[in-house]
Amino acid sequence: VSDLRPSAFPGSLDVSRSMFDLRSPPHRFMKRYDSVSSVPSSTSSRKDSQGSNRSLDTITLSGDERDFGRLNVKLCYVSSVEQIWITVSHCKDLSWPSSCGENPRICVKGILTLPKPVHFKSSAKEGCSDIEFMETFVFAIKLQSLQAVRLVFKIQTQTPRKKTIGECSLALRELSSQESSHWLDVSPPSK
Repeated sequence: VSDLRPSAFPGSLDVSRSMFDLRSPPHRFMKRYDSVSSVPSSTSSRKDSQGSNRSLDTITLSGDERDFGRLNVKLCYVSSVEQIWITVSHCKDLSWPSSCGENPRICVKGILTLPKPVHFKSSAKEGCSDIEFMETFVFAIKLQSLQAVRLVFKIQTQTPRKKTIGECSLALRELSSQESSHWLDVSPPSK
């Protein structure tokens, strides 16, 4: 039988203190980020429905659970002229099917889901990990009409052929004259 008390191992108390003592200066416990996923490495494995651990790489590459990217949009409502200002800012970490080629031309189509839907579309940009659009669309619509609808975005490839590769949406319940920024998770297009 081994004696596992600290006195049995000279210096072991120092190791445990430096690793686990939360009173240590915070710089000792800096967050380390996974270079591939930009999430804290402590969350780099998750439990699936069967309870087994899978690495984040497995999750990222497996079918419907794959990360499709995020879209940044900015919204503002100018009540004095009853206008909504929608800025399609940029798309990060976007993924697309290999059938679309290495760098397809990508655009963002927006739809205000009013009884008579309002459509708009950004210009097409070359596909990469951070696509900057920075395009603003302005529509004169009463605030009451907007607060009951959603703003839907469809991420589309223009080349080699037109195809929706992802979508996301946002409720417009809380519009204000203060510009708000929203990061929307892109999901696979609905069938």
